[in-house]
Amino acid sequence: MAIAVFVVFVGLVLAVSSHTSRKARGVGGYFVANNSVHWGVNGIAFAGGYLSVASFLGICGLIAFYGYDGFLYSIGFLAGWIVALFVIAEPMKRRGTFTFSDALNKTFSRPGIQLAAGLSVLVVSLFYLVPQMVGAGVLVEPLLGIPHYWGVIIVGSVVIFIVAGGGMTSTTYVQFFNGGLLLTFAAVLTIAVLYRGVNTTDLPDEEGHAGLESYRYEYAAIDKSGDSPRVDMAGAQVVDRYAVLDRYTGEETTVFFKLSRPIEATPVEDGTYVASVKGRTPRFDVPAVETPAADGWAFEQFAGQPAIRIEDWWRLDTAPDGSHRLVEVQNRSVLPNGTVLVNGAPESLVNRLRQMGAVSDIPEVYGDRTGPVGPIRLLSVFSDDDTVVQRPLNATFTAAAGESVVLHYEMPTAGSVFMRPGLMFPLEARTGEPVMTTFLNRLNFISLMLALFFGTAALPHILIRYYTVPSAEAARKSTIVAIAGIGLFYILTMYLGVGAVASGALNPETSNMSAPLLARSFGEVLFAMISGIAFTTVLATVSGLIMAASGAVAHDLMGNILRREVSDSAKVLAGRVVAVVVGLIGIVLGIAFRDMNVSFLVGWAFAVAASANLPSLLFLLFWKKTTAHGIIASILVGVVSSVTLIMLSPDMWVRYGFDAASAPMPINQPGIVSIPLSFAVLVVVSLATQKKSETVADV
Repeated sequence: MAIAVFVVFVGLVLAVSSHTSRKARGVGGYFVANNSVHWGVNGIAFAGGYLSVASFLGICGLIAFYGYDGFLYSIGFLAGWIVALFVIAEPMKRRGTFTFSDALNKTFSRPGIQLAAGLSVLVVSLFYLVPQMVGAGVLVEPLLGIPHYWGVIIVGSVVIFIVAGGGMTSTTYVQFFNGGLLLTFAAVLTIAVLYRGVNTTDLPDEEGHAGLESYRYEYAAIDKSGDSPRVDMAGAQVVDRYAVLDRYTGEETTVFFKLSRPIEATPVEDGTYVASVKGRTPRFDVPAVETPAADGWAFEQFAGQPAIRIEDWWRLDTAPDGSHRLVEVQNRSVLPNGTVLVNGAPESLVNRLRQMGAVSDIPEVYGDRTGPVGPIRLLSVFSDDDTVVQRPLNATFTAAAGESVVLHYEMPTAGSVFMRPGLMFPLEARTGEPVMTTFLNRLNFISLMLALFFGTAALPHILIRYYTVPSAEAARKSTIVAIAGIGLFYILTMYLGVGAVASGALNPETSNMSAPLLARSFGEVLFAMISGIAFTTVLATVSGLIMAASGAVAHDLMGNILRREVSDSAKVLAGRVVAVVVGLIGIVLGIAFRDMNVSFLVGWAFAVAASANLPSLLFLLFWKKTTAHGIIASILVGVVSSVTLIMLSPDMWVRYGFDAASAPMPINQPGIVSIPLSFAVLVVVSLATQKKSETVADV
């Protein structure tokens, strides 16, 4: 059923694309839909193209993992449309014909502007493509049961077909179709979350109607008074210990113990047993002798019964009565011989990590469950001091035995802490934290907000939508429609995020699956629908990005590189070829960045767009001394500085295999440096070239 529903959604998108592609005739039809799109359709298409997987998957995941801080992305994404409405919309339509560079170059007619603007569009489009492709793979992996890279390949192939075949007309109606579906089903899922309310005792089944019950992590008493810890669990013993240290004080903040313990095994056939490992039942092939198997576990007789001895990790916790106890955690370990264990058993389709997240306590007035609640009441419950949210965290290290270990555990967090700023963007100084670190944390947050606020109006796949409508007034109206739809959706993301954590619908390895897994908790059909819509969201956004890149190459770069006039038919052909090439590049990058949150990656794309494109647009419209040289220099400096700072940021430094603390760029978000730098370069170069170039006032 799930796969059938998913195929239907994708089939509808392809049908819409094929039907509307007949209108993509000539260069105007291919690149701007012959300026014939109705403003209402264009407004919903704006929403369908803008509400990417970063909004649907990324923001919902960030809210589920980080609470209010995740919602700040929604605020930033929406606030950027104010700039688009009041500053960019109508002037862009009046000045341009096909691409972003048309608006910049209308006054000056300089090939250098087209080259610089075309390069900027390509870079921003590629940065924005990566998270969309990552999200595509994340969606297909649990739905179709195929590897992440196949999901990326599928979406890349479908989008190449849409863009190369139908151009902007096809892209517009795919985005319109997706925008309507996304708003509708986000509202449906939000209503379901409100009707369910918050339950502290019973979690929904993890995999819908598949019947896998949500797992409640067990406790075990531990005595630390002697020379070595003793665990109150038959046959269990402590074999290793790991502690997370505070980076500033050196104190142990979280302590984990590795236990070796027997679990009851049941024979299923000669030499094969099954055992319950954290609610899952993997199979074990018993070795010929009672020695540890090659994959890290051992078979033995315990208390007269067959048992499998595994090694797994537990977190040290303080019980309500002040005594110590151990709380189960999940782990993925890679042994020196390359074998992968999940929770002490060999990894398989049966034995994989369980979902996490829960609300373990709510105010006493509700008992153990709220029942159906209104939108204000739900947020009130989550914000209460008496509410406790079990928030997923992880720790990565190399254990004494040489295996690489990733621990996934739940940290009790007060609702009042969860629903206020600070979990993702720490703005208050911690004990022992240097003043400079606090300053950098605040700087990183401001930098992100600058990128989100200024980046929206400079995104190439947003800018080209203004050329699909017939007039400047239609451009303004379509922007208002877009703001209404996008604003409604971002309000809904808060309920989807908190609903996911309350439903125990969090994948410990990626926050991107929070919304689809929330839908799965209501049943496989809704899961398939939400996943199908999210997949079409990827198609809609990627189609717009590839169209922007296609126009940049065919319209802006090709003529300048070849140094001669290019026919309309050649431009269309070049646009189709570029769509294929950019789509293939997006596939490769989407596979490479699988484990990063899509909203976080989109933040980088916004920073590059705000640095490279917005200063030129604003100064061209509002500063009469702007020159062609100033525009070219600003775009190039904006692109180079923002991309360079991203490549030198702590998060990228980790991907290179280095320590994040040694990264040359101390914060992850480049906007606070690259955006003012691009503005400054435009002013300085324009003033320095007043006598050598025409200014806006001269034309």
